Amino acid sequence: MTEEELKAKAEAFVNDVWEDVVEDIRSLVKIESVEDLSTAGPGEPWGHGPFLAMSKGLEIAARLGLEPHDCDGYIGYADLPGLSETQVATIAHTDIVPIGTGWSVPPLDVTRKDGYLLGRGVLDDKGPFVLSLYAAKFYADEVARTGERLPYTLRCFVGCNEETSMNDVEWYLEHYDAPAFLFTPDADFPLICGEKGIFHGIFRTNVPVVEEAARLRELDAGTVANAIPGVASAIVSSDAADGLEGKVGFTLEAVDEGLTRIVSHGVGGHAAFPEGTVNAIGRLSTLLLEQGVTEGCEGLDAFVRMVDVIANTSDGEPLGIASEDEVFGALTMNAGVIKTLPDGSMTITMDVRYPRSIAIEDIIAAFKRLAAEHGCTFEEGMYHAPFYMDPSLPAIQALLDTYRDYVDPQAEPFVIGGGTYARHFPRACAFGPHDPSIVDPDWVGIEHGPDEGVSEECLKTALKIYIVSIARLMELDLA
Repeated sequence: MTEEELKAKAEAFVNDVWEDVVEDIRSLVKIESVEDLSTAGPGEPWGHGPFLAMSKGLEIAARLGLEPHDCDGYIGYADLPGLSETQVATIAHTDIVPIGTGWSVPPLDVTRKDGYLLGRGVLDDKGPFVLSLYAAKFYADEVARTGERLPYTLRCFVGCNEETSMNDVEWYLEHYDAPAFLFTPDADFPLICGEKGIFHGIFRTNVPVVEEAARLRELDAGTVANAIPGVASAIVSSDAADGLEGKVGFTLEAVDEGLTRIVSHGVGGHAAFPEGTVNAIGRLSTLLLEQGVTEGCEGLDAFVRMVDVIANTSDGEPLGIASEDEVFGALTMNAGVIKTLPDGSMTITMDVRYPRSIAIEDIIAAFKRLAAEHGCTFEEGMYHAPFYMDPSLPAIQALLDTYRDYVDPQAEPFVIGGGTYARHFPRACAFGPHDPSIVDPDWVGIEHGPDEGVSEECLKTALKIYIVSIARLMELDLA
């Protein structure tokens, strides 16, 4: 068919299936698919919730005419077999970050409001995952109607470990060959051809720092390193909370006799996009120091002072690691999780997104110096080097040209601080579905935050773009 005919068919298809798309998104949002290794077992390596969501995704794929495959629970995929076993692929994920607080709508359901879908995962990434399946359904219906297979096999991956370690794709690539080309609908349009390096690590007190006589008994905030916490709490002796009643940004809650919980309220968000956020841990540490809560407890005071440094900066300047380059932009950092352990020691987890202008060794050295200065240790965690794909690659141009046809003829590819599955594959990129040119109402939350939402028109346009993009990829020499 001609491109005009293809676009007309895609338009009619999206309008025809849209209510089914929304209901399939809903069926996935209802599953609390947060990694929980305490429920892991054979066939469910990331826990029961992620397994249920992956299974539901494969069930939807089978209903839409694709061939589903469960890879021992590590990851799933669904195929539309083509004339060649060479694969053009999409990859999206059905796991989510923890729900968190601050929601005004049920997080484990889809709320439709003024042309938006709200709920955990509607944007990141259950909604886009369903779009990938319906893009494949468009071609499954065409194959059923005409009997003519696509030149390449179309594979739709069902990721289920993206939000924590992406070990699902690492497992897959240890057991299977990579697709010839892949895009992930887990970011923004126009097209993302590069991603900053990502590094996680943990500061840990060398010894227990919470003493029986301490006025600070507990610090707690966050659930994952890659989310900026919007809420943080400290349990203190009640006298340490004197004068704080009604203080803007804080609330007080009685705990046991003689103890009060101070709750700090910030503005949460994704660790890769700190602009406009307020880390509740940093706000809380500053208050505790102003109140003199840790005075007289040397180890505890040193830890909170260190926290005050790392939780109140997003550019790394106080640590001497601020860096920026022309391609990747500036380094960002986030103190995402703080915990008080049963033995009285404390930890705080860091997330860093960095450009090629600074070496990972320099970042680690700066963290270790800071830890040593405050009587702590720093433990290295997950690490991914910066990723970049040449925008002149024909497959990249095919996707970008499709977006230009539908939205913006002047659109150019860009790089991000977030991390997607694309960085794990030899030829891949992130491609929508969110369009940053759309200004959302204030009540629409961002990914990883409360009231996560996305415009239905945005998703509809993305589905059309994906359908046409797949046709163009199928025309390329990908051998």
